[in-house]
Amino acid sequence: MKRVASIVMVLSGATLIGQAQADQTVKIGVAGPMTGALAVYGKDVANGAQLAVNQLNASGVKIKGEKVHFELLPEDDGADPKTAVTVAQKMVDGGVVGVVGHVESGTSIPASKVYRDAGIPQISPSATNPMLTRQGFPTAFRVIGDDAYVGKVIGQYLATTAGYKNVAVVDDRTAYGQGLADIVVEELKKSGVNVVDRQFVTPATVDFRGVLTSIKGKNAQAIFYGGVDSQAGPMRKQMTDLAMKIPLYGSSIESDNFVKLAGATAEGTVSAEAGQPLDSMEGGKKFAEQYEKKYGPVVLYAPYAYDAVMALAHAMELANSTSSKDFLPALKKVNFEGVTGPIAFDDKGDLRSVTVTLYQAKGGKFQPLQTLRQK
Repeated sequence: MKRVASIVMVLSGATLIGQAQADQTVKIGVAGPMTGALAVYGKDVANGAQLAVNQLNASGVKIKGEKVHFELLPEDDGADPKTAVTVAQKMVDGGVVGVVGHVESGTSIPASKVYRDAGIPQISPSATNPMLTRQGFPTAFRVIGDDAYVGKVIGQYLATTAGYKNVAVVDDRTAYGQGLADIVVEELKKSGVNVVDRQFVTPATVDFRGVLTSIKGKNAQAIFYGGVDSQAGPMRKQMTDLAMKIPLYGSSIESDNFVKLAGATAEGTVSAEAGQPLDSMEGGKKFAEQYEKKYGPVVLYAPYAYDAVMALAHAMELANSTSSKDFLPALKKVNFEGVTGPIAFDDKGDLRSVTVTLYQAKGGKFQPLQTLRQK
């Protein structure tokens, strides 16, 4: 379609025309932790979404012959499930036609019920728990691979590439951390690896020595941690304090924050992440240049948030409507090359083609080891 092609031009960085007075305003919500320990990710998502909105407005998108002005409504869910539900209802009541978010699985899943009841599409740029799109909600989507594939990749890496026979697993009991750890455990057992210890902490845990001491006495060759970088860093440092000369593995912990918290002990840590490195994405370089001019360096999920907004815009054009009721079914028909890769959804709302990248900390920075694509 002609207008779909125009959005592809925006993605490819074509010259943008100036914004004229819009005839209709379309509100898109974005939700995540804008304050607190995970605020860096929430703000990254909001900025990526805003960049997409700015470019759409500059490109002069028209629906039913009238120019559309997109407006982004950011909300802070504080990474708290209950707050996420309240925020979701606030955005619905505020007239959003679609939502980019939430950032975490633990907030995305409870909020998804609000969007389902309202008939408003929700596209998460970062929530990877498989449950989000396996509830049977026609409104739930994501533009990143889920933990079923991430867990499979890292489980196979531990068993086959690294060749471990005894692995310990720890998680933070969140929807994300525990869900991912369960998948890794299942994959390890399938591969004949002994899960010699399964320990649990909480998102507030700062002292891991009791858990680590238990693991130390069970001859584990490696530890997999299902949780965030702000806890994985101190855990790695405490492993060294206890003279545990075994590596730490995780997912989505390949950050400067982890290296800062773990210090020199970060070396050798391996992390799996849905998606691929920004500089490996076909549109990654141009996106980074555009993003950095306004917001500084990309943290992680900004390009996925950008693609989520573009997916909503594509669906509106396919349906020739800005009404959620009209363009929601069209989301299953979108098919375009986003910054992060091909954007096309299956019947569940997951991407038809996903990637997972393994990173390893070397010289104080996480470096890509390999990227795998599932089609």
